[in-house]
Amino acid sequence: MSDEPNTRRRARRKGSGVTMADVAAAAGVSMQTVSRALRHPDTVTAENHARINEAIRETHYVHNHAASHLASQKSDTVAVVIPTLSASVFAETVQHFSDVLHDEGYSIILGHSDYRLDREEQAIRSLLGRRPDGIFIIGTHHSRESGTLLRRAGIPVVEGWDLTARPIGKVVGFSNAEAIAAMARHLAASGRSRIVFAGVLRKGDSRAAERRTGFATAMEALYPGKTPRETIARDLPMTMEAGATLFHRVMEDHTDADAIMFSSDILAAGALQQSQRMGIAVPGQLAMSGFGDFEFSRQLIPSLTTVAVPAAGIGREAARLLLDGMNGNAGGHETVDLGFELVLRESG
Repeated sequence: MSDEPNTRRRARRKGSGVTMADVAAAAGVSMQTVSRALRHPDTVTAENHARINEAIRETHYVHNHAASHLASQKSDTVAVVIPTLSASVFAETVQHFSDVLHDEGYSIILGHSDYRLDREEQAIRSLLGRRPDGIFIIGTHHSRESGTLLRRAGIPVVEGWDLTARPIGKVVGFSNAEAIAAMARHLAASGRSRIVFAGVLRKGDSRAAERRTGFATAMEALYPGKTPRETIARDLPMTMEAGATLFHRVMEDHTDADAIMFSSDILAAGALQQSQRMGIAVPGQLAMSGFGDFEFSRQLIPSLTTVAVPAAGIGREAARLLLDGMNGNAGGHETVDLGFELVLRESG
């Protein structure tokens, strides 16, 4: 007896929803036409499509995607794994990625790794369990299990923001090492010889590590026999306040520095403000550069010399590569190098 009321309540909830049959009746078309309009809009006449959309609005119908997915083996979703939710550059990439896929009828499901390989592995496993039609991952450094999961998933995989000689599927990005090396060569060509690399290096942040390596390689080529100068923090967040703290450390570690290359515009902005508080002239006494070309970088005084990276372009190209794969045009491995740009402003 105790189960009967619950059974009735469940039945009422189920029966109270608007069905596809209700939409068909309101639009004056068959259920098959409504189904085709929802799954393949281009197969329905414009007149019927308009009538069905109006009926959906009038009846407040919500399409049961789960049922359609079971029938078609297609989820109309794409998974994305990013290192952190707090970095605006990754948000820009995901925004442009989402814009392209939204126009093609796909929804985005998002996971983040917090720069940890084990968290990335958990996110990949969880997202693949939702049966997405494709997956986009920022980064090319993964755990062995993550790589196995992705290769066996049977869906298109695109990695982004890095380049690698061994992509899982397709990859779009730029060389972080070459970008920072190009900035080092610029500062050396402008007469700076005591150049310091300063950055926050979090465990798992392969892009920051590649910038550090790129700087060291460039300096060894520019000044053979001299040890590259650097100040690396592992205990600081990626904030302007951290940039001010890092600037203090650089000045203590390298008192004769004539240029500082920061691994991020955020750090450089904080350092630039701190240099003014300390009465250190930029660029007269000390040149300064960042990485990322954030919107605020051109508004600083002096405006910040930096490396512009194709955050938006990576998102759009990753979406295109996934769409190709999801439409059956896999084409094997593909690497798209979107490059970078030195943006020379007043600070160095």
